[in-house]
Amino acid sequence: MLVPAARASQIVSTSSVSDLTLGVNDKGEAMVSYTSNGKVVHVLAWGAVNAIAPVAGGVQLALNLQYDGGFAKYYTDNPVAKAAVLNLRLLQAQMTRDTATKNNARRYALAPEIAGAYKTLATLRTAAEDYWQTFSCPAYQGPTLAWEVAVCQAPDGSYWAIQEWQRQLPDYGIAPTPPQAAMEVHISHWTGALPILTISEDWSYKKYNHLFGSFTYNGTGVYGFSSTPGGQPLDTFGRNLYVDTFDSGYGKGWTRENSFLTHKTGGTFCYGFYPHGTHPAGNGTMYRATIMGPGLTPDVMWQGDAPAAYNAATEATAAQAILALGDPACVPV
Repeated sequence: MLVPAARASQIVSTSSVSDLTLGVNDKGEAMVSYTSNGKVVHVLAWGAVNAIAPVAGGVQLALNLQYDGGFAKYYTDNPVAKAAVLNLRLLQAQMTRDTATKNNARRYALAPEIAGAYKTLATLRTAAEDYWQTFSCPAYQGPTLAWEVAVCQAPDGSYWAIQEWQRQLPDYGIAPTPPQAAMEVHISHWTGALPILTISEDWSYKKYNHLFGSFTYNGTGVYGFSSTPGGQPLDTFGRNLYVDTFDSGYGKGWTRENSFLTHKTGGTFCYGFYPHGTHPAGNGTMYRATIMGPGLTPDVMWQGDAPAAYNAATEATAAQAILALGDPACVPV
């Protein structure tokens, strides 16, 4: 299981899992449980909600994730448990000194205190080991989510969700390897409105299908400040839009067409279904596009039928909409 650092509807697992459940509590925590490679995993999540707007040099919000079900938080690093361990060590040290000086009266008095200290630690350890069992999933009252697996409404009114989808598919309909075909597990924690993915369709060069639009959150574009030449974000704000095509030149069913970054500063984008090297144009009968939400907001997805045959009047209207994006990288062609 590979778990990269993330600042988006956060990645819990990049491998396909089974028996996945989600629970929440009144302490701002969530517990994700699943089976991976025959092993049951409990992941405790806490520490962030929603997202901040892109800031050069800044860091997007992210959850703390512990893959021990909260054992470290509530036992190893728990101040109460640490104090109990220190108390036990002090009692044991005193017992060692009393044994050396043959102070039997003190030894007899210390024995029940030491037994009590061991019992306290055992109780704390058991509570930490079983912490994952204390979570529940109150009924969700929020908007419908794409790729939804589990959604809970926490006592504080915030929402937690798990979504699964194939983010790592190769471009241009190439058959994926098993790791590339995995259903990634993403967790989100938010309040209020979802990010908005707006996509329109037209044509490029009168024959290639073309998508354009924007990705915004709270009225602000979602974008990053640096990336690799291949389009992978190098900061915690950048987002790739993953576009799939249905019954295209690549074959039957859904296949990955491509993925690409949203642009500064409006979170805008545009994409033509052109041939790529030896790969044919990916024009299909339907398209869908999925993008990871900023910060801890959920992933969102758009789906629509491919545009009909080229129409000059319709294209003229679309050309005005493209120019209205105000994105120098997106111009009618």
